[in-house]
Amino acid sequence: MKKLFLLTLLCSSFSCLAVDVIVNPANTSTLDENEIKQIFIGKSKSFSDGSKALPITQADGSAVTDEFNEKVLNKSSSQLKAYWSKLVFTGKGTPPKEAADDAEVLKLVASNPNLIGFVSSGAADGSVKVVKSF
Repeated sequence: MKKLFLLTLLCSSFSCLAVDVIVNPANTSTLDENEIKQIFIGKSKSFSDGSKALPITQADGSAVTDEFNEKVLNKSSSQLKAYWSKLVFTGKGTPPKEAADDAEVLKLVASNPNLIGFVSSGAADGSVKVVKSF
């Protein structure tokens, strides 16, 4: 009982949410953490096999989005918003499209081999392929 209490206390003090990065099962590219980051910040527009890479995020402020931004992009939501505002203003980039939740990301990624997205760990099903967990 004490261990469970301590684990609960730790999870409330630090984020215990895990995030899975997903692609369409037809996508044969291998992706490391840096490649995923480059795609989601708009610095890379293709997968390692040369096919087009289109990132999709979830609603700003959601727990999974905040976790992805911190763990993968090393930016807070406000830092990421400022980053994209600058790129949009200068005409050098467009932020990723946004989905409402895990279910919408799963549906979109399953239907398009060019999409890459993220969902809460454990949300992925057989319609997508998990390429990296954070």
